[in-house]
Amino acid sequence: MSLSDKLTDTLMQRGFTRRDLGRITSLLTAGAALPFYNEYAMAQDAQQRMMRGAGGARRAMDPDMVRISSNENPLGPCKDGLEAMAKVAPHGGRYSPFGEQQQFVTAIAEMEGVKETYVGPFAGSSDPLHRISCAFTTPTRSWVMANPGYGGGAPEFIGSKTTRVPLRADHSHDVEAMIKADPDGGVFYVCNPNNPSGTVTARKDIEYLLANKKKDAVVVIDEAYIHFSEKAQPCNDLVAADKDVIVLRTFSKVYGMAGIRAGFAMGRPDLLGKLRPFGVGFLPITGLACATASLKAKGLVAERRGINKRIRENTFAFLEKKGIPFIPSETNFFMMEVKRPGTEFAQALAAEKVMIGRVWPAWPTKVRVTVGTQEEMDKFTAAVTKVVG
Repeated sequence: MSLSDKLTDTLMQRGFTRRDLGRITSLLTAGAALPFYNEYAMAQDAQQRMMRGAGGARRAMDPDMVRISSNENPLGPCKDGLEAMAKVAPHGGRYSPFGEQQQFVTAIAEMEGVKETYVGPFAGSSDPLHRISCAFTTPTRSWVMANPGYGGGAPEFIGSKTTRVPLRADHSHDVEAMIKADPDGGVFYVCNPNNPSGTVTARKDIEYLLANKKKDAVVVIDEAYIHFSEKAQPCNDLVAADKDVIVLRTFSKVYGMAGIRAGFAMGRPDLLGKLRPFGVGFLPITGLACATASLKAKGLVAERRGINKRIRENTFAFLEKKGIPFIPSETNFFMMEVKRPGTEFAQALAAEKVMIGRVWPAWPTKVRVTVGTQEEMDKFTAAVTKVVG
């Protein structure tokens, strides 16, 4: 992909240099190979580091390795989604044989209570997340986020600034501190529930950001894990009310489609329009068909939320019994305190054939653990018992 002359001029007027423009192009064309691009890439990068002390990265794909590291859903796609993919796959020689993308958009609009023009389909939520970096940040208007939080590398890569603000004591976003840290911020990013803490930020805090940001800034709400939470309040109604907000969703988590790819952004047409120059969005018909069928599957989200909660609570009970501190999570992952370098602890578990997630610089002695099946978590607790004594 190359940037048009008009877009190049616009970006340079916003303060980007020619070198920055080259990096923007790299982000949009080769981003999948860059370590900050998405959860998968960051997990792979962390995996290589953590497996060094356990016989090499190749062991990660051993059939008997428990992989609870990337916030994947071990349940995979639902039955209806699998059937929809199988039905449409023979027609894969055409881009959209039966109008799959329009069906996808219509289903989302009806479910979320927004107009169809307020829905932008993407292959997951990482694509729009990084387009937002290009569209709304500049060298002088930063990407303001929690610390620890998800992502943040893309703005810095293209020449913008990332402003990281520590979470509150209850691990929610400190929105007052976010505004104070950069009143001129271009994007105020809230992952809700937050990755990696798994905690919820209240609606009143999101409304505070909307009320106190600069007029041309945008509040981005990443709701990748919202289906797992019983407390987090979705922000689709703020989109319907024409607020300066973009809401991101993905089918990678509760719907179990991490390797299939489907997602969407919700926002006013003028906001979504600012994302379009920064790439060519395309979803395979298999992903569209699976996602649409999954949306329509009755009771699916509630059922999977219940399964995840039961296994997560069982694991928390084990940690409490062992006296291991953890952050109570509303998601399919949690952070636990290991009281030593997190990477070292992860390597020790990898030697026991249990692969856990990465470590954040703000919390060097905490590790992130994905909630797997009950069998996988039983192997995790057995490995932890052996490692901690």
